Amino acid sequence: MKRLTAVLVVLLMAVGAIFAQGTSTKDMNALIAAAKKEGQLTVIALPRDWVNYGELIDTFSKKYGIKVNELNPEGSSGEEIEAIRANKNNKGPQAPDVVDVGLSFGPLAKAEKLITPYKVQTWSTIPNEIKDADGYWYGDYYGVLAFEVNADIIKNPPKDWPDLLKPEYKGKFALSGDPRTSNQAIMTVMAAALSQGGSLDNMDPGLKFFDKLNKAGNFVPLIAVPGTVASGETPITVRWDYNALSNRDKSNGNPNIAVVIPETGVLAGVYVQAISAYAPHPNAARLWMEFLYSDEGQIMWLKGYGHPARFNDLVKRNVIPADLLAKMPPASAYAKAVFPTLDQQNKANTYIAANWDKVVNVEVMKR
Repeated sequence: MKRLTAVLVVLLMAVGAIFAQGTSTKDMNALIAAAKKEGQLTVIALPRDWVNYGELIDTFSKKYGIKVNELNPEGSSGEEIEAIRANKNNKGPQAPDVVDVGLSFGPLAKAEKLITPYKVQTWSTIPNEIKDADGYWYGDYYGVLAFEVNADIIKNPPKDWPDLLKPEYKGKFALSGDPRTSNQAIMTVMAAALSQGGSLDNMDPGLKFFDKLNKAGNFVPLIAVPGTVASGETPITVRWDYNALSNRDKSNGNPNIAVVIPETGVLAGVYVQAISAYAPHPNAARLWMEFLYSDEGQIMWLKGYGHPARFNDLVKRNVIPADLLAKMPPASAYAKAVFPTLDQQNKANTYIAANWDKVVNVEVMKR
Protein backbone atom coordinates (compact mmCIF):
# COMPACT_ATOMS: atom_id res chain seq x y z
CA MET A 1 0.00 0.00 0.00
CA LYS A 2 2.80 2.42 0.92
CA ARG A 3 4.58 1.64 -2.38
CA LEU A 4 1.34 2.22 -4.32
CA THR A 5 0.77 5.48 -2.49
CA ALA A 6 4.30 6.62 -3.24
CA VAL A 7 3.87 5.83 -6.92
CA LEU A 8 0.60 7.76 -6.97
CA VAL A 9 2.22 10.77 -5.33
CA VAL A 10 5.04 10.74 -7.88
CA LEU A 11 2.48 10.48 -10.70
CA LEU A 12 0.48 13.43 -9.37
CA MET A 13 3.63 15.48 -8.94
CA ALA A 14 4.59 14.74 -12.54
CA VAL A 15 1.15 15.76 -13.76
CA GLY A 16 1.42 18.96 -11.72
CA ALA A 17 4.83 19.71 -13.20
CA ILE A 18 3.54 19.31 -16.75
CA PHE A 19 0.66 21.69 -16.22
CA ALA A 20 2.69 24.19 -14.20
CA GLN A 21 4.89 24.69 -17.23
CA GLY A 22 1.91 26.22 -18.94
CA THR A 23 1.99 23.78 -21.88
CA SER A 24 -1.21 23.25 -23.81
CA THR A 25 -1.91 19.54 -23.34
CA LYS A 26 -4.34 17.50 -25.39
CA ASP A 27 -4.78 15.00 -22.61
CA MET A 28 -7.19 16.49 -20.08
CA ASN A 29 -7.85 13.08 -18.57
CA ALA A 30 -4.73 13.17 -16.40
CA LEU A 31 -5.60 16.60 -15.04
CA ILE A 32 -9.21 15.62 -14.37
CA ALA A 33 -8.11 12.48 -12.54
CA ALA A 34 -5.60 14.39 -10.42
CA ALA A 35 -8.18 17.08 -9.60
CA LYS A 36 -10.78 14.49 -8.63
CA LYS A 37 -8.20 12.85 -6.38
CA GLU A 38 -7.78 16.15 -4.53
CA GLY A 39 -11.57 16.33 -4.32
CA GLN A 40 -11.93 20.02 -3.50
CA LEU A 41 -11.42 23.52 -4.84
CA THR A 42 -11.31 26.56 -2.55
CA VAL A 43 -12.39 29.85 -4.11
CA ILE A 44 -12.61 33.24 -2.44
CA ALA A 45 -14.58 36.46 -2.91
CA LEU A 46 -16.92 35.09 -5.57
CA PRO A 47 -20.48 36.31 -4.87
CA ARG A 48 -22.90 33.95 -6.59
CA ASP A 49 -24.62 36.87 -8.30
CA TRP A 50 -21.32 38.28 -9.64
CA VAL A 51 -20.98 37.54 -13.38
CA ASN A 52 -23.01 34.36 -12.92
CA TYR A 53 -20.51 32.70 -10.58
CA GLY A 54 -23.28 30.69 -8.94
CA GLU A 55 -23.91 28.74 -12.15
CA LEU A 56 -20.19 28.49 -12.90
CA ILE A 57 -19.40 27.02 -9.48
CA ASP A 58 -22.34 24.60 -9.48
CA THR A 59 -21.67 23.43 -13.05
CA PHE A 60 -17.97 22.82 -12.36
CA SER A 61 -18.74 20.93 -9.16
CA LYS A 62 -21.35 18.72 -10.81
CA LYS A 63 -19.34 18.16 -13.98
CA TYR A 64 -16.21 16.94 -12.20
CA GLY A 65 -17.55 15.76 -8.85
CA ILE A 66 -15.36 18.25 -6.99
CA LYS A 67 -16.59 20.07 -3.90
CA VAL A 68 -16.20 23.84 -4.08
CA ASN A 69 -15.43 25.59 -0.79
CA GLU A 70 -16.56 29.23 -1.07
CA LEU A 71 -14.66 31.64 1.21
CA ASN A 72 -15.72 35.22 2.05
CA PRO A 73 -18.06 35.79 -0.94
CA GLU A 74 -18.22 39.56 -0.38
CA GLY A 75 -14.46 39.97 0.04
CA SER A 76 -12.32 42.49 -1.84
CA SER A 77 -9.31 41.96 -4.11
CA GLY A 78 -7.05 43.10 -1.30
CA GLU A 79 -8.57 40.56 1.06
CA GLU A 80 -8.04 37.80 -1.49
CA ILE A 81 -4.32 38.55 -1.73
CA GLU A 82 -4.07 38.83 2.05
CA ALA A 83 -5.72 35.40 2.38
CA ILE A 84 -2.88 33.87 0.35
CA ARG A 85 -0.27 35.68 2.45
CA ALA A 86 -1.89 34.59 5.70
CA ASN A 87 -2.22 30.94 4.67
CA LYS A 88 1.16 30.16 3.12
CA ASN A 89 1.71 27.34 5.61
CA ASN A 90 -1.93 26.33 5.91
CA LYS A 91 -3.41 23.58 3.76
CA GLY A 92 -6.79 23.82 5.48
CA PRO A 93 -10.14 25.20 4.29
CA GLN A 94 -9.12 28.86 4.80
CA ALA A 95 -6.39 28.71 2.16
CA PRO A 96 -7.62 29.79 -1.30
CA ASP A 97 -6.56 27.84 -4.37
CA VAL A 98 -7.47 30.58 -6.86
CA VAL A 99 -8.23 34.29 -6.91
CA ASP A 100 -10.24 36.64 -9.12
CA VAL A 101 -8.84 40.13 -8.56
CA GLY A 102 -8.60 43.57 -10.11
CA LEU A 103 -5.97 43.98 -12.84
CA SER A 104 -3.44 45.77 -10.67
CA PHE A 105 -3.43 42.99 -8.08
CA GLY A 106 -2.11 40.43 -10.58
CA PRO A 107 1.39 41.94 -10.97
CA LEU A 108 1.44 42.69 -7.24
CA ALA A 109 0.82 39.03 -6.41
CA LYS A 110 3.40 37.94 -8.98
CA ALA A 111 6.04 40.26 -7.53
CA GLU A 112 5.42 38.79 -4.07
CA LYS A 113 5.60 35.25 -5.48
CA LEU A 114 2.08 34.57 -4.24
CA ILE A 115 0.82 33.07 -7.51
CA THR A 116 2.06 30.40 -9.88
CA PRO A 117 2.00 30.31 -13.70
CA TYR A 118 -0.41 28.25 -15.75
CA LYS A 119 -1.56 28.56 -19.36
CA VAL A 120 -4.93 27.12 -20.34
CA GLN A 121 -5.46 25.33 -23.64
CA THR A 122 -7.23 28.40 -25.08
CA TRP A 123 -4.34 30.68 -24.06
CA SER A 124 -3.69 31.99 -27.58
CA THR A 125 -7.22 33.46 -27.83
CA ILE A 126 -6.82 35.61 -24.71
CA PRO A 127 -5.71 39.09 -25.85
CA ASN A 128 -2.06 39.77 -25.08
CA GLU A 129 -2.94 43.14 -23.54
CA ILE A 130 -4.74 41.50 -20.62
CA LYS A 131 -2.45 38.62 -19.71
CA ASP A 132 0.97 38.10 -18.21
CA ALA A 133 3.31 36.71 -20.86
CA ASP A 134 4.54 34.02 -18.47
CA GLY A 135 1.05 32.93 -17.44
CA TYR A 136 1.01 34.17 -13.86
CA TRP A 137 -2.29 36.03 -14.34
CA TYR A 138 -4.78 36.46 -17.18
CA GLY A 139 -7.83 38.62 -17.82
CA ASP A 140 -11.16 36.89 -17.36
CA TYR A 141 -13.90 39.48 -18.02
CA TYR A 142 -14.46 43.22 -18.16
CA GLY A 143 -17.24 45.75 -17.78
CA VAL A 144 -17.88 49.44 -17.10
CA LEU A 145 -18.96 51.13 -13.90
CA ALA A 146 -22.67 51.99 -13.80
CA PHE A 147 -25.16 53.45 -11.33
CA GLU A 148 -27.40 50.83 -9.73
CA VAL A 149 -30.53 52.52 -8.42
CA ASN A 150 -33.61 51.41 -6.50
CA ALA A 151 -36.07 53.18 -8.80
CA ASP A 152 -38.99 52.53 -6.44
CA ILE A 153 -37.33 54.93 -3.99
CA ILE A 154 -35.35 57.15 -6.37
CA LYS A 155 -37.93 58.30 -8.89
CA ASN A 156 -35.42 60.42 -10.80
CA PRO A 157 -32.24 58.30 -11.13
CA PRO A 158 -28.96 60.18 -11.61
CA LYS A 159 -27.73 60.33 -15.19
CA ASP A 160 -24.17 61.48 -14.49
CA TRP A 161 -21.71 61.90 -11.64
CA PRO A 162 -22.48 65.58 -10.85
CA ASP A 163 -26.13 64.60 -10.30
CA LEU A 164 -25.11 62.71 -7.16
CA LEU A 165 -24.55 66.06 -5.42
CA LYS A 166 -28.21 67.06 -5.75
CA PRO A 167 -30.08 67.62 -2.44
CA GLU A 168 -32.69 65.03 -3.43
CA TYR A 169 -30.04 62.34 -2.96
CA LYS A 170 -29.21 63.25 0.64
CA GLY A 171 -28.32 60.08 2.55
CA LYS A 172 -28.88 57.95 -0.56
CA PHE A 173 -25.49 57.12 -2.12
CA ALA A 174 -22.97 54.50 -0.98
CA LEU A 175 -19.89 52.80 -2.40
CA SER A 176 -19.82 49.06 -3.11
CA GLY A 177 -16.57 48.55 -1.21
CA ASP A 178 -13.80 50.11 0.88
CA PRO A 179 -11.87 52.51 -1.41
CA ARG A 180 -8.62 51.60 0.31
CA THR A 181 -8.80 47.88 -0.55
CA SER A 182 -11.67 47.18 -2.96
CA ASN A 183 -10.81 47.31 -6.67
CA GLN A 184 -14.40 48.20 -7.58
CA ALA A 185 -14.47 51.09 -5.10
CA ILE A 186 -11.02 52.33 -6.09
CA MET A 187 -12.05 52.45 -9.73
CA THR A 188 -15.25 54.25 -8.74
CA VAL A 189 -13.08 57.08 -7.41
CA MET A 190 -11.12 56.96 -10.69
CA ALA A 191 -14.35 57.26 -12.70
CA ALA A 192 -15.47 60.21 -10.59
CA ALA A 193 -12.10 61.87 -11.20
CA LEU A 194 -12.59 61.58 -14.96
CA SER A 195 -16.02 63.20 -14.71
CA GLN A 196 -14.67 66.07 -12.60
CA GLY A 197 -11.93 67.22 -14.94
CA GLY A 198 -9.27 64.82 -13.76
CA SER A 199 -7.53 62.14 -15.75
CA LEU A 200 -6.29 58.59 -15.36
CA ASP A 201 -3.12 60.16 -13.98
CA ASN A 202 -4.85 62.64 -11.64
CA MET A 203 -7.06 61.22 -8.89
CA ASP A 204 -7.42 64.40 -6.81
CA PRO A 205 -10.71 65.51 -8.43
CA GLY A 206 -12.21 62.13 -7.61
CA LEU A 207 -11.23 62.28 -3.95
CA LYS A 208 -12.46 65.88 -3.70
CA PHE A 209 -15.75 64.83 -5.30
CA PHE A 210 -16.34 62.26 -2.57
CA ASP A 211 -15.41 64.83 0.05
CA LYS A 212 -18.15 67.05 -1.40
CA LEU A 213 -20.61 64.15 -1.35
CA ASN A 214 -19.81 63.51 2.28
CA LYS A 215 -20.07 67.15 3.34
CA ALA A 216 -23.37 67.45 1.47
CA GLY A 217 -24.72 64.54 3.51
CA ASN A 218 -25.34 62.45 0.40
CA PHE A 219 -22.66 59.85 1.12
CA VAL A 220 -23.57 56.88 3.31
CA PRO A 221 -20.44 55.27 4.86
CA LEU A 222 -21.76 51.75 4.40
CA ILE A 223 -20.71 49.15 1.82
CA ALA A 224 -23.70 48.74 -0.47
CA VAL A 225 -24.84 45.20 -1.25
CA PRO A 226 -28.00 44.11 -3.10
CA GLY A 227 -29.87 43.81 0.18
CA THR A 228 -29.16 47.40 1.26
CA VAL A 229 -30.09 48.69 -2.19
CA ALA A 230 -33.37 46.77 -2.07
CA SER A 231 -34.19 47.89 1.48
CA GLY A 232 -33.50 51.54 0.66
CA GLU A 233 -30.65 51.82 3.14
CA THR A 234 -28.30 52.55 0.21
CA PRO A 235 -30.64 53.06 -2.78
CA ILE A 236 -27.91 54.38 -5.09
CA THR A 237 -24.53 52.77 -5.61
CA VAL A 238 -21.94 52.16 -8.32
CA ARG A 239 -21.18 48.66 -9.58
CA TRP A 240 -19.76 46.98 -12.61
CA ASP A 241 -22.50 46.90 -15.21
CA TYR A 242 -22.59 43.10 -15.21
CA ASN A 243 -23.38 43.02 -11.50
CA ALA A 244 -25.98 45.77 -11.72
CA LEU A 245 -27.71 44.14 -14.70
CA SER A 246 -27.69 40.78 -12.96
CA ASN A 247 -29.23 42.33 -9.83
CA ARG A 248 -31.88 43.94 -12.03
CA ASP A 249 -32.80 40.58 -13.53
CA LYS A 250 -32.84 38.77 -10.19
CA SER A 251 -35.08 41.36 -8.54
CA ASN A 252 -37.88 40.69 -11.07
CA GLY A 253 -39.16 44.21 -10.50
CA ASN A 254 -39.22 43.95 -6.70
CA PRO A 255 -37.66 46.36 -6.28
CA ASN A 256 -37.42 47.99 -9.68
CA ILE A 257 -33.69 48.35 -10.37
CA ALA A 258 -32.49 50.97 -12.86
CA VAL A 259 -29.04 50.57 -14.38
CA VAL A 260 -27.51 53.77 -15.76
CA ILE A 261 -24.17 54.04 -17.53
CA PRO A 262 -23.10 57.63 -16.76
CA GLU A 263 -22.72 60.21 -19.49
CA THR A 264 -19.14 61.00 -18.47
CA GLY A 265 -16.48 59.15 -16.52
CA VAL A 266 -17.25 55.80 -18.19
CA LEU A 267 -14.49 53.62 -16.80
CA ALA A 268 -13.84 50.08 -17.96
CA GLY A 269 -12.05 47.52 -15.86
CA VAL A 270 -10.61 44.06 -16.34
CA TYR A 271 -10.45 41.42 -13.63
CA VAL A 272 -7.85 38.66 -13.71
CA GLN A 273 -7.55 35.04 -12.60
CA ALA A 274 -4.55 33.46 -10.92
CA ILE A 275 -3.61 30.31 -9.03
CA SER A 276 -2.13 30.57 -5.55
CA ALA A 277 1.49 29.46 -5.30
CA TYR A 278 0.42 27.78 -2.04
CA ALA A 279 -2.77 26.18 -3.36
CA PRO A 280 -3.78 23.11 -1.31
CA HIS A 281 -5.49 21.73 -4.45
CA PRO A 282 -3.26 22.78 -7.38
CA ASN A 283 -4.73 20.38 -9.93
CA ALA A 284 -8.31 21.33 -9.10
CA ALA A 285 -7.18 24.95 -9.50
CA ARG A 286 -5.82 24.24 -12.99
CA LEU A 287 -8.95 22.35 -13.97
CA TRP A 288 -11.04 25.32 -12.75
CA MET A 289 -9.04 27.58 -15.07
CA GLU A 290 -9.54 25.22 -18.00
CA PHE A 291 -13.28 25.27 -17.31
CA LEU A 292 -13.48 29.06 -17.00
CA TYR A 293 -11.61 29.62 -20.26
CA SER A 294 -13.48 27.00 -22.25
CA ASP A 295 -16.32 28.14 -24.51
CA GLU A 296 -18.74 26.81 -21.92
CA GLY A 297 -17.26 28.85 -19.09
CA GLN A 298 -16.84 32.01 -21.16
CA ILE A 299 -20.48 31.93 -22.27
CA MET A 300 -21.59 31.47 -18.65
CA TRP A 301 -19.72 34.69 -17.77
CA LEU A 302 -21.48 36.38 -20.67
CA LYS A 303 -24.83 35.21 -19.28
CA GLY A 304 -23.88 37.23 -16.20
CA TYR A 305 -23.29 40.29 -18.45
CA GLY A 306 -19.51 40.18 -18.12
CA HIS A 307 -17.64 40.55 -21.41
CA PRO A 308 -15.38 37.46 -21.27
CA ALA A 309 -11.71 37.67 -22.22
CA ARG A 310 -12.24 35.46 -25.25
CA PHE A 311 -15.31 37.41 -26.43
CA ASN A 312 -13.88 38.30 -29.84
CA ASP A 313 -12.90 34.70 -30.49
CA LEU A 314 -16.38 33.49 -29.54
CA VAL A 315 -18.00 36.04 -31.85
CA LYS A 316 -15.64 35.17 -34.71
CA ARG A 317 -16.59 31.51 -34.46
CA ASN A 318 -20.30 32.35 -34.06
CA VAL A 319 -20.76 30.27 -30.91
CA ILE A 320 -22.62 32.83 -28.78
CA PRO A 321 -26.41 32.28 -28.70
CA ALA A 322 -28.19 35.16 -30.47
CA ASP A 323 -30.67 35.67 -27.63
CA LEU A 324 -27.77 36.15 -25.23
CA LEU A 325 -26.17 38.83 -27.38
CA ALA A 326 -29.54 40.60 -27.62
CA LYS A 327 -29.71 40.99 -23.83
CA MET A 328 -26.46 42.95 -23.66
CA PRO A 329 -26.55 46.79 -23.49
CA PRO A 330 -26.12 48.53 -26.86
CA ALA A 331 -22.60 49.17 -28.04
CA SER A 332 -23.27 52.93 -27.99
CA ALA A 333 -23.42 52.83 -24.18
CA TYR A 334 -19.75 51.87 -24.15
CA ALA A 335 -18.58 54.34 -26.79
CA LYS A 336 -16.91 56.63 -24.23
CA ALA A 337 -15.40 53.82 -22.15
CA VAL A 338 -11.81 54.39 -21.03
CA PHE A 339 -9.47 51.51 -20.18
CA PRO A 340 -6.69 52.53 -17.78
CA THR A 341 -3.28 51.00 -18.32
CA LEU A 342 -1.86 48.72 -15.68
CA ASP A 343 0.64 51.41 -14.65
CA GLN A 344 -2.14 54.00 -14.30
CA GLN A 345 -4.24 51.65 -12.23
CA ASN A 346 -1.32 50.72 -9.98
CA LYS A 347 -0.57 54.38 -9.32
CA ALA A 348 -4.24 55.18 -8.75
CA ASN A 349 -4.62 52.28 -6.31
CA THR A 350 -1.66 53.45 -4.27
CA TYR A 351 -2.68 57.11 -4.36
CA ILE A 352 -6.35 56.57 -3.47
CA ALA A 353 -5.55 54.12 -0.68
CA ALA A 354 -3.02 56.55 0.80
CA ASN A 355 -5.13 59.69 0.47
CA TRP A 356 -8.73 58.61 1.10
CA ASP A 357 -8.40 59.18 4.86
CA LYS A 358 -6.59 62.47 4.33
CA VAL A 359 -9.12 63.97 1.90
CA VAL A 360 -12.46 62.29 2.64
CA ASN A 361 -11.74 60.93 6.12
CA VAL A 362 -14.69 58.52 6.18
CA GLU A 363 -14.52 54.91 7.34
CA VAL A 364 -16.57 52.78 4.95
CA MET A 365 -17.94 49.82 6.86
CA LYS A 366 -19.63 46.49 6.20
CA ARG A 367 -23.13 45.97 7.56
